[in-house]
Amino acid sequence: MQILLTNDDGIFAPGLAAMERALSRLGDVTVVAPATEQSGVGHSITFLTPLVVKEIVEGQHRRWAVEGSPADSVKIGIAEYCPQRPDLVVSGINGGLNAGINVLYSGTVAAAIEGAFFGITSIAVSLEWNEQFQFDKAADIALGVIQKILANQGDRPTLYNLNIPTAALAKPVHLKVVPMGIQQYGEQYEKRTDPRGRNYYWAMGGPPTPTGDEPTDLTELEKGFITLTPLHYDLTRHNLIAPMQKWDWGALR
Repeated sequence: MQILLTNDDGIFAPGLAAMERALSRLGDVTVVAPATEQSGVGHSITFLTPLVVKEIVEGQHRRWAVEGSPADSVKIGIAEYCPQRPDLVVSGINGGLNAGINVLYSGTVAAAIEGAFFGITSIAVSLEWNEQFQFDKAADIALGVIQKILANQGDRPTLYNLNIPTAALAKPVHLKVVPMGIQQYGEQYEKRTDPRGRNYYWAMGGPPTPTGDEPTDLTELEKGFITLTPLHYDLTRHNLIAPMQKWDWGALR
């Protein structure tokens, strides 16, 4: 199996290295990742400047560092650096959860979405923030989930978002297949003044308090469960197409 591995924390991130070690038990891994941290860049791509890629050799390991975004890394990884078309794209392990509306901001998830654009099964993997990250344990859990996905999804490639709470590293916990939460948060800013009298701002606010009766990634992660969310990137409100086509649009000019 040919696997393309990337992330948004950068080519030297320990979560990337742990995921590479785990995935090497599943197939041949090609690592193409951003040269520097790209957290929160979403699905940005580079097209107004050249995309520079540097080969990094560490012993017998070869990786490619991309001076661009996670999505860039997947695009050029598939086009130029994988010896054959990947069977699987994995993005992570991210240092910090990517749940709820963070899915829309996340470079980690965006890289997986880019893989799905190519019709390749793609999985974003994130681990809850902790000063003593145990990425190898998280990678073992992720590998088990990936193997289950590949064994059960059939022939249709799918996009997934996997989040692992710290609690799952200490003892076995169940995995919950749930939708993403959509509560808004992070809309507050703290205003400060620098030594030259100029105003600047720090974004404030942590994850939202889950609300509602429906289980989501936010509610289940708070309970200590691993969460897996199948995603799609088609933003069309298909149920509104037919009714809107019946509106009297008239002559607009």
